Amino acid sequence: MTLLFIDLNVWLALFVDRHPHYTIAWEWLNELPDDARLIVCRYTQLGMLRLLTNKAVMGDETLTLHQAWAVYDRWLEDPRVEFYPEPRNLESAFRLATKPFATKQASKWVGDCWLLAFAEAANARLVTFDQALYDFARKQGNAAIRPA
Repeated sequence: MTLLFIDLNVWLALFVDRHPHYTIAWEWLNELPDDARLIVCRYTQLGMLRLLTNKAVMGDETLTLHQAWAVYDRWLEDPRVEFYPEPRNLESAFRLATKPFATKQASKWVGDCWLLAFAEAANARLVTFDQALYDFARKQGNAAIRPA
């Protein structure tokens, strides 16, 4: 089984047909092997609900919270999508992932390091459109994927 931990930017591209990466995201999804599983966790669940209900992100297609939950629930009906709780070893993986930023102000990297740590702790590959995160993940030894 191939575990894929999906970054919010990929989920959003799959949700919003006017997203610049919509076609790329769907082509990538449709080419996945049958044994691929897409991981959702609490962090990405919260992000999905937040982005889908944010007018600055969604514009005229902004959803109510009820509608956003419905979108999320539809994805969970897909047999490829699974909710994963935090792995037991996430704390140590998160601390290790943040180590390169220990002497820096790293607000953006805190969330990115958490995503990378979750992927590592869950033995999954991180999937992101974020080039900086992709490069950092690869540098750290994670077999990250950037849909193309």
